[in-house]
Amino acid sequence: MTTHVAVQPGFADLIDLWAPVRQLGTGFEFCEGPIWHPQEQHLLFSDMPGDVRRRWDKNGVREVRRPANKCNGMTYDAALDLIVCEHATSSLVRERPDGRREVIASHFEGMELNSPNDVVVKSDGSIYFSDPWYGRMPVFGVERPRQLGFQGVYRIPPEGGAPQLLVDRYLFDQPNGLCFCPTEDRLFVNDTVQHNIRVFDTLPDGRLGPGRIFATGIVGTEPGVPDGMKCDAQGNVWVTGPGGVWVYSIRGELIGKLRVPELVGNLTWGGLDWRTLFLTASHSLYAVETKIGPRIEPYMKASNAGAGTSSRDRAAAARSDVDSAASISANGTKKAAGGYRLDPSRCALIIQDMQNDVVMEGGAFASSGSPEHCRQQNAIANGARLALAARARGIPVIHVWFIVEAGAPGVTMNAPLFEGLADAKALVRGTWGAAPVPGLEAQHGDHIVEKQRMSAWEGTRLETVLKALGRDIVIVTGAWTNMSIEHTARTGADKGYFMVVPEDACSTMNAEWHTASVNYALQNVCVVTDVAAVIAATDAAGH
Repeated sequence: MTTHVAVQPGFADLIDLWAPVRQLGTGFEFCEGPIWHPQEQHLLFSDMPGDVRRRWDKNGVREVRRPANKCNGMTYDAALDLIVCEHATSSLVRERPDGRREVIASHFEGMELNSPNDVVVKSDGSIYFSDPWYGRMPVFGVERPRQLGFQGVYRIPPEGGAPQLLVDRYLFDQPNGLCFCPTEDRLFVNDTVQHNIRVFDTLPDGRLGPGRIFATGIVGTEPGVPDGMKCDAQGNVWVTGPGGVWVYSIRGELIGKLRVPELVGNLTWGGLDWRTLFLTASHSLYAVETKIGPRIEPYMKASNAGAGTSSRDRAAAARSDVDSAASISANGTKKAAGGYRLDPSRCALIIQDMQNDVVMEGGAFASSGSPEHCRQQNAIANGARLALAARARGIPVIHVWFIVEAGAPGVTMNAPLFEGLADAKALVRGTWGAAPVPGLEAQHGDHIVEKQRMSAWEGTRLETVLKALGRDIVIVTGAWTNMSIEHTARTGADKGYFMVVPEDACSTMNAEWHTASVNYALQNVCVVTDVAAVIAATDAAGH
């Protein structure tokens, strides 16, 4: 089973089907409009409901503008001036590096635009943008009446001037993402409501010829609709859709699907070699490495980073830049960049299976190597430090213990794990083996949940406790990473909880299994981080 879905064999030439989708930051309201600065090597992205623009670089995520006029799509022109679609002002604006702001377009035929949504710059300097009315809806914009009676696609000539309407007024319900093919002789525009992509020939004067359907039926049972869209160097079209990102060949054939843990709103390539695909997905920012880069846009040619170095060196530097921002620990696990915040009033901490039989010498499973790996991770001390900080911040601590009655009645023998547990007479109620390890005992005010499966959710009262406490951010620690921790994180994500795993407070039988679980499974369902970052995130939220 692969992480991503190859509908056609050629999809594996565009991306490693096992490529992990790494979470670089989370805790946002709804992310959109990512754009990479080719010289300064940072990513800007917007949070429309939060009315804030953020920047991600190797030091993490930070705010750069608040309020931000509920900005959505962004790009750069050839001079690296930022072009921004603003929902709150119904305007397309240019922001220069010195702080000057210029309104490029705000009206058509004397009436306000709906709310510019996505934007792209052609090589001749002309600007194309879509104008649905999402920015006049609550949450994503400022609720107010519409002046135009249609939703269009427009062009601003290179010399500036009034917007030119490029399509029939009633062709689109909600035109959204748009992008040029590599030769710029075709423009792709998707429609969120119609679940399709149209393609238009670009005429010599920059206007568009008649449109035709390029792809349709971009629907599914998973969350996701056509929204952000980009074209790669071969002309394949990458568009957001159910479950992540759908990729179409230049002929309109669906060739693959990029799987992403949250609903994806937009995407862009970046990095020194333009092989890192950044994804703004609901509450989080993600990144995944691809084998192909974008079609070259005018602003990308302004890059002077890496001049004089080989393509291999530039590629290595780009991977190093992203990975260092996402943090690689000594054990090889990849962790999210800092800069995010966790609201203590929404958090709960789970300490799972940290029992003598599981991770201590002399325990029933000591021969598995788990005590040694637990020591290597310093998991007990790290977990205790996090629990202490949690209690100080009013974060409830929930101990999840695997408890078996003598003789293991009620434990199904349907898997080797459960059979081994019964054979070893492990985790029997009232025995030393079932007791919590020293340092992680339940304290006054803590909660205790008992289970007989790997997942902390299965057949337990965990969700009842969380709902009673009003907590939807669940921090999971304990043993074993590739079993109980992974199962709990996966199920929690399926249930709609925001899952956080500080990997240095977790352990399993050996470092190889731990790292594989963290890098190839947990990345897709939770924020992988460490104890220090969680403490900092909850502390920052309280100030």
